[in-house]
Order: sequence, then C-alpha cells, then structure tokens
Amino acid sequence: MKLLHFADAHIDMANYGRHDPATGLPLRVLDFLKSLDTIVDAAIDEKVDLVIFAGDAYKDRSPAPTFQREWGKRIIRLSQARIPTLLLVGNHDISPAIGRAHAIQEFDTLQVPFVRVLQKPEFLKPNDLWDLPVQVIAMPWISRSGLMASTGETDSTEAFTRIEENIGGLIEGWLDESDSSLPIILTAHASIEGAKFGEERLVMLGNDLVLSAGLVKNKNFNYVAMGHIHKPQDVNEGSQPPVIYPGSIERIDFGEAAEDRFFVIAHIEAGKDTKVEWRKLAGTRPFIDCRARLKPALSAVEGSGENVNETLKAALPSQKKMDGAILRLVVEYPREMDAMIDEAALRKYAEKTFEFHFVKRPQIETRVRLPEDQSVSSLSPLELLDIYWRAAKVEDADVLQTLAREIIEGESEA
Repeated sequence: MKLLHFADAHIDMANYGRHDPATGLPLRVLDFLKSLDTIVDAAIDEKVDLVIFAGDAYKDRSPAPTFQREWGKRIIRLSQARIPTLLLVGNHDISPAIGRAHAIQEFDTLQVPFVRVLQKPEFLKPNDLWDLPVQVIAMPWISRSGLMASTGETDSTEAFTRIEENIGGLIEGWLDESDSSLPIILTAHASIEGAKFGEERLVMLGNDLVLSAGLVKNKNFNYVAMGHIHKPQDVNEGSQPPVIYPGSIERIDFGEAAEDRFFVIAHIEAGKDTKVEWRKLAGTRPFIDCRARLKPALSAVEGSGENVNETLKAALPSQKKMDGAILRLVVEYPREMDAMIDEAALRKYAEKTFEFHFVKRPQIETRVRLPEDQSVSSLSPLELLDIYWRAAKVEDADVLQTLAREIIEGESEA
C-alpha cells in the first residue's frame, strides 16, 4: 500500500507579515495553505491508499472560524476523493481542560466520510479502516491534566513515568493480538528518546510524553508515523522500521531556517522493507538568519558611521536572496557605537524582504576594578598586566605574563 504521512501543519501561525487584501487572510497563512494544497494534491493525483496526519492542525485548540474553514476545505477534498484519512490529535489541538472539545472535533462529530479522528490510544484493524489491508496503532497526545486526573498522581513526573510504562505494555499487547500477515503502522504525537529538536521552540512543546527508542523501533512495525518535532528526521535511519518525523509543513521560526520542509510517501508491504520517499515542499518561504559583530576599532576611523553601516550591509545576503524572505540580523556592538547605526538605511536596503527583524545587542565593556587599598600608580606594569589577564579571562594568561616579564626585564637590562 502507498501511505502519505505529514504532520504539524500549524496553518494559523500568522506571526510574520501582512494580510492579503484579496482573501483577508494573513500572507503567512497563505504560505501554510499552499504547502497543505501541495500535500492534498499529491494524495489525490497519486491515488494513495491512506493519509495519516500526525497531529497539530493549528497553533492552539481555539482556531478562528476562518482558519477552520480553510483546513476543512482541504480535508473535505480528501474525503470527496474517497481517500481514507486519519487525523491524529496533537498537543496544539487538545484542550488542557478535561471534557473540552479538541480543535479537529468536527470531523468526528459530523462523521465525515473516509475521515477518522484519532483522539485516544487505540488499535485499528481493517474493519475500522474502510477494509484496508493494514493495522494501525494510534497514540495521540496525552495531556498532563488528563493524565494526572486518570492516574490520581499529584506529581507530573511520576505521572508521565507511569503512563510511559503503561503505553509500552498496551502496545506490546496489541502487537500480540495483531495479524502477522498484514502490515502494522504506529502513529503517535510525542517525543522519542534520542530524537533531535530544532534550535528554537517558538511553538512550545510543553511537558513531553517521551516514548522509548526501543518501543518505536520494534521490528514488528512496518512504519512509524510521528508528529510533534518539527525537525525532519528518521530516528531509526538505515534500519527497519522507518521512524519518521516529516517536520512542519512550513518554517515556523528561525530555528528551522536551514531545514527544508517535507511530507513523506511510504510504500508498505507485509514481510518486506518499507521504502520511504521524502517529498520536498517547493516554494516554502525562506528564513535567513544573519549575525554581525562591530569592533571598537571602527569608531576611531574617520567617517566611521558610514563604515559601520557598510559593515552591516555586508553581513546581509544579496538582494535576490532577500526578496520575499523573512530576515533577521542580530548585531553585537560596543554601546558607544549606537549612534553610528542607521537603522532606517538598513531597513531601506532590506525593503524587498517579506519581513526584516533587526536585533541590536549593545555590549557593555567590563571595567577592571582595583582593590580599595591599591591605585594604578602603586602597581608595576607586570602587576597591572596580571590583573588585566585575570579580569579579561584571557586564555594562556600565565604564558603571556611570562613573555611580558621577559620583554620588560629585557628592556630594563638594555
């Protein structure tokens, strides 16, 4: 069978940019919807047998009706194409309060044809999956409050430890009762021991339920469809089963600047190795993260203000690369150079960007302070140097002090 797997859509992450006058939608939302359209088109055009969305449709469980409409349009297209689709509930889809509806509840409530919402741990057999020749073990996000209420624990760490142990036993039990002639897929919205996170966490992960590496790498599985971590990766690379985080469908923050965006097509057959195709999402909006450090020496140069701004412009990419990108420039500089930075000129230079973030980090030079009972005039040059090395935390201070002593003593002898 051919499976399409994607996760972490977060289609309403409109934290950058402006609104589109034609649709009224934030331009960043249109970026996410473009990627989602590409995924839905691929599922329909390639007539995949099953789509698994591994959680987090929105940025939180209370999406605006407009965003629900846009997500619903895409899922209904899969339903109308009669493509079986599983929607796993993620941590951004679920309410922290017990009994509240989650963000993708409507597909379950309205019983949309060929769409099933996975909101509790369960084992699905062919008769639960439109008679597809496959078995699916589903592990949606488990909230801390719901977990503690169900276990009676007052300590969240102990509650997670207990549920991690219980999940292992639950999955092992389902594997024992599974049909070995049919492929088995595990899908979960959780962290995995040993998985790599991105550099930043603008979308907060919260208190993670961590699945053990041994549990998800069980060779009884033919494929493991994960969601929650935005960094694309195969946690079991080079081995079977593939344990795949496809990553978010659009870049969320600058921690994902260097990573491409993907969805995955998996070719699954019982008794054979699963083949995985990483499908790169073309045309995702680039994030560019630049850094610059201004040296105090620039301030002593005539026309230093102009030189400072030329140095900062040189730290930026070409105009072609900046066009349409979300750009951040972080600059560190001595505080006394603050007046030399022409922010308006830099913004003019970067006007083709989708959005330009200029982050100024002035540095305050730490002054060396002598003990109250000492003055500069009372100390020898070597003593002053020794104080400086220590205060500046210079590496190899002892070596430098020895060299300084040899030079000074050599000059005295001469």
